[in-house]
Amino acid sequence: MTTSDTEPPVPDHFASRSGTGIAVQDVAKRFGAVQALGGVSLEFRPGRVTALMGENGAGKSTLLKILTGDHQPTQGRILLDGRPVAFGSPHDARKAGVRIIPQEPEIIPHVSVAENVYVGSLPRNAWRRLDRAELHRRIATDLARLGFDKVIDPDELGSRLTAAQRQMVEILRALIGEAKVIAFDEPTSSLAEHEVEALFTLIGRLRAQGIAIIYVSHRMKEIFRLADRVAVLRDGTVAGVLEAADISEGEVVRLMVGRDLSTLFVRQDVAGDEVVLALDGVTTDDVTGIDLTIRAGEVVALAGLIGAGRSELARAIAGDLPIRSGEIRLNGKPLNLRTPKDAIRAGIGLAPEERKAQALFLQRSIRDNTSLVSLERLRRLRFVKRRDERAVAQEFTDRLRVRTPSIEQEIGKLSGGNQQKVVLARWLIRRPKVLILDEPTRGIDIGAKAEIYRIIADLARQGVALLVISSELPEVLGLADRIAVMQNGRITGELDRAEATEEAILNLAMTDDLTAATTAVPDRPRTDPADGGLR
Repeated sequence: MTTSDTEPPVPDHFASRSGTGIAVQDVAKRFGAVQALGGVSLEFRPGRVTALMGENGAGKSTLLKILTGDHQPTQGRILLDGRPVAFGSPHDARKAGVRIIPQEPEIIPHVSVAENVYVGSLPRNAWRRLDRAELHRRIATDLARLGFDKVIDPDELGSRLTAAQRQMVEILRALIGEAKVIAFDEPTSSLAEHEVEALFTLIGRLRAQGIAIIYVSHRMKEIFRLADRVAVLRDGTVAGVLEAADISEGEVVRLMVGRDLSTLFVRQDVAGDEVVLALDGVTTDDVTGIDLTIRAGEVVALAGLIGAGRSELARAIAGDLPIRSGEIRLNGKPLNLRTPKDAIRAGIGLAPEERKAQALFLQRSIRDNTSLVSLERLRRLRFVKRRDERAVAQEFTDRLRVRTPSIEQEIGKLSGGNQQKVVLARWLIRRPKVLILDEPTRGIDIGAKAEIYRIIADLARQGVALLVISSELPEVLGLADRIAVMQNGRITGELDRAEATEEAILNLAMTDDLTAATTAVPDRPRTDPADGGLR
């Protein structure tokens, strides 16, 4: 996104809006035996931001796909400006002015920004070939009109865009033409703080111009900052619709999960005296002189700003980045970690930040993904013992309460929280001595978070040494026995649970050049799920 002094203006042609927005009446959707939505009635009004909330699996994605033509309802109807409409495809919804900016931007890597923006409606010449001159004229005009001309290169390849630029392309797609309704699905999950601020400014301007905004997020602070109304789905039905000014975070959580989660974090004191993992002066290309210990049953959190080096340190411990100097010891014995397989065999596991890209084979089954790093234990000669594989996958998906009809279910069809549980199940089968969890609850709902926290507490009770990386300070404070804070590739201080506060963490995390710290973009790990999520 752009910085505050280059925030994109909303084009003049959005200045007047009429109509009553978009609404669903008694909409239901069934997939075979699964009832995804049951009689949902909601309206999304022009010039208002409606936060659509609910646990993973509550029906939010299904409702958005019905509104944008990806799915057709089993029953009920959609009204646009008071008139019934039927969207047979996303193209129909887009023509009617209903747009979605997905959580994971759909960017074609080998074509330019301009071609990505106009995909599906590229100008053609008399020979039906791409009219590049007309394409450049259109993109130049629209970039200038929308205020993006100084912050994105229309000739840049999709593969070279940053996460923020990829999302900018999706916003450009949504704003080209006449938009009446725009849905944002977890739009800030990959943005730095200044980019989030620019996005919020843009949403405010769109609201002022009369566009109906649907905002999906699990981040409560965002919801209460942006939303006029909060609509909560639970188990495919409407649990409540309330004005944001009249509701508290606790009430939203109770509507989402049907219970009070005041005991969200399981506080315990089970850490022993035995040091399981010790880092002594560990230095890589990204971190310098790291000294850190984790005892059996201890939860140590790594806090810091984006680009501080937390994920890079995790990758070094997991054998994915070379160590230039220093030493890693496991139970007192030095390790020589050349590859992730070395770390796995030693008893170190890593659940990486981007589970879909770094840890999972999305087209394979839960069984395949669960047993991935334990196949050598499930082999007889050169063949995997399928009965044993099914048994162990079933045992751990049951133990972690993975919501699925079968362990043969394609994992890409699970919610984010259930996918994360499968990643954890993979490591529980290995019985690791050390488990590193990088942003373990990113993009999952409050109920699934509570279950992940329970799993972390269970692992600590079993004596596993846990290193948790999180950008959510309440999570850091709620989980950790001890907090190590990083900035610019170094640990600047450690805080015990009793002395840790948000202010104390931020004081250790801040650098002299705050702008550089908050705008740095972390390197994306090289990934291979067969190595537990690393290559």
